[in-house]
Amino acid sequence: MTTPQQGSVLAARVRGLVHEIAKFGAVGGLGVLVNLGVFNIVRHVTDLQVVRASVIATVVAIVTNYIGFRYFTYRDRARSGSSRELPLFVAFSLIGLVIENGVLYAATYGLGWDGRLATNVCKFIGIGTATVFRFWSYRTWVFKALPAAAPAPAPAAGAALAPEPAGK
Repeated sequence: MTTPQQGSVLAARVRGLVHEIAKFGAVGGLGVLVNLGVFNIVRHVTDLQVVRASVIATVVAIVTNYIGFRYFTYRDRARSGSSRELPLFVAFSLIGLVIENGVLYAATYGLGWDGRLATNVCKFIGIGTATVFRFWSYRTWVFKALPAAAPAPAPAAGAALAPEPAGK
């Protein structure tokens, strides 16, 4: 059975998670626009293969997202400095890059879907798949939550009513 205090703590945690997801989504939405925009510009002005153009676009989006995550989404999180945070962000972003572009690679070279619409749809699906991994890894390993302040212990029942010893 949940006590009212536990219920309010749970509600606060859910509200915090919803707020975090919304901020992550705002930064991520900008990253998707950057990613797809750069992807289509590179494909339009160069003769690069689809996945190579996509990797360039993903790298540009990763840089954009780091700035947004560090200074907007997770600005209240512990700053472990570039000695830990940035290498972890890059490592998890590269895994996300492989996930995202793996979907595009499979669709383009495995299924033969290489038209503009098909590659954009598959890139978008790859971004969505990689986003689930990135959200989990960034919040778990890169931008760690600050430890919650421990509540002060409540006085024992009747402690305030006990008389002080004589002579004090």
